[in-house]
Amino acid sequence: MIEYPKVAVVILNWNGKFFLEKFLPSVYNSTYPNIEFIIGDNASTDDSVAFVREYYPTIRIIHNDDNYGFAGGYNKVLKKVEADYFILLNSDVEVTPSWIEPVIDFMQKNDFVAAQPKIRAYHQRDYFEHAGAAGGHIDYFGYPFCKGRILNITEKDEGQYDVENEIFWATGAALFIKSNAWREAEGFDADFFAHMEEIDLCWRLKKMGYKIGYTPASVVYHVGGGTLNTSNPKKTYLNFRNNLLMLQKNLPFWRALAVIWTRLWLDLVALLHFLAEGKPRDAWAVSRAHQYFFLYFFKTALKRKKYNAIENKTGLYKKCIIWDFYTNKIQKYSNLSVNNFHKK
Repeated sequence: MIEYPKVAVVILNWNGKFFLEKFLPSVYNSTYPNIEFIIGDNASTDDSVAFVREYYPTIRIIHNDDNYGFAGGYNKVLKKVEADYFILLNSDVEVTPSWIEPVIDFMQKNDFVAAQPKIRAYHQRDYFEHAGAAGGHIDYFGYPFCKGRILNITEKDEGQYDVENEIFWATGAALFIKSNAWREAEGFDADFFAHMEEIDLCWRLKKMGYKIGYTPASVVYHVGGGTLNTSNPKKTYLNFRNNLLMLQKNLPFWRALAVIWTRLWLDLVALLHFLAEGKPRDAWAVSRAHQYFFLYFFKTALKRKKYNAIENKTGLYKKCIIWDFYTNKIQKYSNLSVNNFHKK
């Protein structure tokens, strides 16, 4: 008899009835035999919880007393969940019936503590989706990108990334993670609120010596921007702020000083670019991100930790993806040199 590890699929909800109505049926029809479905609710004010109770009475609902964002919300919910594997799934994701089994099998066979499936765009189903695509990487200056997506350019999925491999970070839109690794890493950094918290978590896991993986054997479809769309200045603020926090927390001290100093100037270029485009609210968001970074510099510094394990740098890009994109005109991951990636 095959023993299946217990899996908890946890969807964090905040006023998301529209997405739950649309996508919860596909999740609920998952074929994995040892599974629990959980809605973690961040103090919603719509009738999304009432909807789940009426139409999915077997789904467990865990209530938070406030909206703690993606990071803090999951931290609080997962303290109350017991399973071998957590699957953190966005409410705006459509899955197929057998989407779980390939990822769990892949993780068990290859000793990965976290992994992601292939992420395609819900509205352009033969294209990769921005948040995760075929697995995440970061460059020397902390800019994230993916197989299948560099900056704002996503590729058509033509099977070019259909090889299981190790990556630097797995998307929070459909994050598979061993519960013991989640607890050892102490979950997300709640101060991030939303955006890049999964990259920060995966970076900490890599510093512990663990491996993060990607398998194309499972495919899900992500709408993206369900809570904050790409044109929202709050998203700009969180992305610029959290990126700086992540660099301060995870880079070696002297490298952190050099990289963050460079990033502050690059962010200034981005600020000026926003102004030139007639987007003053986005420019102000970049300024606010810098203000927060300096105001809470010492609080973030206290989060820096030393790990006994040898850091696993696989998937870290040694160069600047911004330079490659704008100067070298490289817009596809497959055109990047494999020699420029760390392999351990």
